[in-house]
Amino acid sequence: MSATETKSRSGPGRPRCYDEAAALDAALQVFWSQGFEATSIDDLTSAMGISRSSFYSAFGSKEQVFLAALKAYSARALGALQDMSQQPAGDPVPAMLSALASPDGGPRGCLLVNCITELAPHHPEVAAVGRAHLARIERLIAEALSPADPEAATDRARALAALAIGTLTLRKSGLSAEAIDAVLKQGHALLVPPG
Repeated sequence: MSATETKSRSGPGRPRCYDEAAALDAALQVFWSQGFEATSIDDLTSAMGISRSSFYSAFGSKEQVFLAALKAYSARALGALQDMSQQPAGDPVPAMLSALASPDGGPRGCLLVNCITELAPHHPEVAAVGRAHLARIERLIAEALSPADPEAATDRARALAALAIGTLTLRKSGLSAEAIDAVLKQGHALLVPPG
């Protein structure tokens, strides 16, 4: 029995012999490592610990499992960022920028940014997920910058989000975590005057 297999039921009929959430997370890891185009159905079913028939029955297609994994990743990342933004003491923005940049994250980058780069120009659904994800990041930063009037902080929030997301390219090119931290601190100092 694979790591994703369980004896859970999902509605009428035969019980599913795997944990769908764990299988989806395994698919996400494959897409994150290999990209959408380079990932095969065999790669996915092997990582997910399910048969092809279970794969098609549960997810329909490679594209559908990819979109489900991408949306799950977005929801998880945005949830963590929102929790960070609601810390009661101090300015949460530096921690939010660091979470977005993930300076110690290695060369893999952010799954969503990778997908936006690889697929959004010719895949409208990926572009829509990416736009919604980025808009929510900007909104969370704007709310942290100016809780009473987030609209007034929209441009600065967008600039800070662009800075943090831009450092992912620096990270993938091998820039050290310390250097990325310095970039984030400088950007924050320039865009968020003390007061």
